[in-house]
Amino acid sequence: MELIDTHAHIYLKEFNNDRKEVIAGAINSSVSKIFLPNIDKSTLDQVLNLEAEYPGLCYAMIGLHPCSVNADFEQELKSMEEWLEKRSFSGIGETGTDLYWDQSYRSQQIESLKIQVNWAGTYKLPLILHSRDSLDLSIQVIEETHSGDLSGIFHCFTGSLDQARQIIDLGFYLGIGGVLTFKNSGLGSIIENVPLEKIVLETDSPYLTPHPHRGKRNEPAYINLIAQKLAEIYDTDISTIADITTENAKKVFKTG
Repeated sequence: MELIDTHAHIYLKEFNNDRKEVIAGAINSSVSKIFLPNIDKSTLDQVLNLEAEYPGLCYAMIGLHPCSVNADFEQELKSMEEWLEKRSFSGIGETGTDLYWDQSYRSQQIESLKIQVNWAGTYKLPLILHSRDSLDLSIQVIEETHSGDLSGIFHCFTGSLDQARQIIDLGFYLGIGGVLTFKNSGLGSIIENVPLEKIVLETDSPYLTPHPHRGKRNEPAYINLIAQKLAEIYDTDISTIADITTENAKKVFKTG
């Protein structure tokens, strides 16, 4: 069985004391690839160092998280674009919009997202979208800027069935993580109506830890718990979930 964690921040300080053990645990849990979404310029070196330490397992992405967007976001994006010009990355992200924490920079978030959508088109890379309390807004921006060959993942999808269908119609995949296992999330009743061929697995480690570890630090090995919950929802076995979601992830990231 092979599983892919399409979204994990295991380069963060929460893993400084046992990162090697966490990665070993992921490998022992059949995780073959871990994709690392960047947050801002302060985390990029950590992302790149981890990819260099674990080639073929960890894959670096580059982007500016909407919660890191402020008055000087254009300067930060400029420095990231210089990196894009000199080396390859597996995706653009994580980017998107976030109206949960602070709406002061709403217009700047939208502009930042549009710039990164343009990167995805120019460099033929998947786009990894964060949309907390702003899913309709992110969908709208993608609809307005879609060039026809844009694709990627709406990370941490927790929306409605109508929103899921809009995302799929745009050629994107739904990133499903630990929220699926939460007792009262209601996400399962949405997901059961979505084609499994449009779903990828993610942990968002160290956040959104699945049941029964909720409240503790998340890690890529726990992706098995998400896969098992999907197997229950689709009335199939975990190996089938692994096969299909892994193939989906490989399509997104154009990897073997």
